[in-house]
Amino acid sequence: MTLRPTSRSLLPWPGIALAATGAIGLLLGGAGWWLSLAVFGVWLGSLWLVRPEPEAAPVRVDTAQLREQAQQASLERIGLPLVILAGERITVANKAARELLGSHIVGQDARIALRHPEALRLLAMGDGESLAITGFVGARSLWQLTRRQIDPADAAGATSLIEFHDRTAEADVSRAHTDFVANASHELRTPLAAIIGYVETLAEGDAPVDPKTSARFLQTVLREARRMEALVTDLLSLSQVEAEKHELPSEAIDLGGLVRQVAGEAAALAGKERIAVSVPDAPVTLTGDRAQLEQLVRNLIDNALKYGDAVVPVDVALTVEAAGPRLSVTDHGQGIAPEHLPHLTRRFYRADPGRSRASGGTGLGLAIVKHIVERHRGQLDIASKLGVGTTVTVTFRAR
Repeated sequence: MTLRPTSRSLLPWPGIALAATGAIGLLLGGAGWWLSLAVFGVWLGSLWLVRPEPEAAPVRVDTAQLREQAQQASLERIGLPLVILAGERITVANKAARELLGSHIVGQDARIALRHPEALRLLAMGDGESLAITGFVGARSLWQLTRRQIDPADAAGATSLIEFHDRTAEADVSRAHTDFVANASHELRTPLAAIIGYVETLAEGDAPVDPKTSARFLQTVLREARRMEALVTDLLSLSQVEAEKHELPSEAIDLGGLVRQVAGEAAALAGKERIAVSVPDAPVTLTGDRAQLEQLVRNLIDNALKYGDAVVPVDVALTVEAAGPRLSVTDHGQGIAPEHLPHLTRRFYRADPGRSRASGGTGLGLAIVKHIVERHRGQLDIASKLGVGTTVTVTFRAR
């Protein structure tokens, strides 16, 4: 066995001297040279092997860094944006916060990282304080920031946590509801005011109305009452469709037979020459809600008849594509300007308000169509060219 000395600054001289003295004593006592030398070697080797190692230098531990690493690990997988501040310096920011504000914010002064004046005001507020900030990361965004104290003040300052809650979607929904109520009230108030005005005139006893004028007034009252009825009916339909939007339909329907039926009913009222229908002879089976699909086809045909050419028929075509059944309804009217196309499915939106009201439109037809298409997981496309006409296409998923 070969002994390799470890790196030592001093040899064990006292032990070596004692080993040598013992070996000499054996030699003088009559032991042979080889025995005395062997004892000296064994003794010397034992001293070399059992000598204790010098103590290792103490390791310095950065507790602040370890704490920040533990905080980073605990916050990283949380989807809510969170940052930890030591005083006014950001020491930890999870992934969601870095995506929101940028990865450069770690180690930065919070007053520079947050930027918004209202967010800076939060830094001076106490534990548990919260602020709703409009335009924090975008012109229409709404974020709620809440500050919570974690540890009391130390050399680096008090440690606190800031939570970022995105309230933009909630604000958009609230704004949409407010706009909807305002628009619905306006749409109902207009025909109601006309009805009240004409009825008051007819009811006045001191100013008799001749039969011809009276008949004209009554026709106006009837027209406005039917307009209100249509508006209420569409509002109820829209509410029902929205309530069922996330429930997948399960009924097997022959879409071809349904299109023939609805188009035939519309032709019976408008005239057979007003609608040209093209549907495959073989059944086109679709999983859907029959009542809603009938309403979808009826709304599209009614719109095409209202805004299409009075002479050229409306084309209603059903084809079977690789993606699934495709229904297209084309009118040959004046067409719609490009800037109006993205907004046509909004509630109460009208490209030509005067013409729409004159034809009895409620401004809800395409909004209802959009929600029905979404429930059936289809795709709605509207294409139009001024002076040529408009085509509305609905592509359903293959069954």
